[in-house]
Amino acid sequence: QVQLVESGGGLVQAGGSLNLSCVVSVKILTINQMGWYRQAPGLQRELVASIMPSGYINYAADVKGRFTISRDNAKNTVYLQMNSLKPEDTAIYYCNGKKWTQDYWGRGTQVTVSS
Repeated sequence: QVQLVESGGGLVQAGGSLNLSCVVSVKILTINQMGWYRQAPGLQRELVASIMPSGYINYAADVKGRFTISRDNAKNTVYLQMNSLKPEDTAIYYCNGKKWTQDYWGRGTQVTVSS
């Protein structure tokens, strides 16, 4: 069983920054893909960024250039550095791990960006 625990959310003004962390209970290099998703009220959960063991990274179009996903293999932790935050980035952010056919999710951390 893979457990994911997020932290780092909070309230920030537009233009500010937050750094989210996701601690994984297993070696993250054994996970096929680690990612961050977000879900705003009334909307579907959407992919924000993902990283694979090879180092391949993918970003959603509206965060590219503002958000950076990274990982610390020794700490089994994945990060999401979010800069130039906008009110429309307000959502619950979830850490996700895909291992073969299984999807694992954290409980989420709230990010609120005020205008």
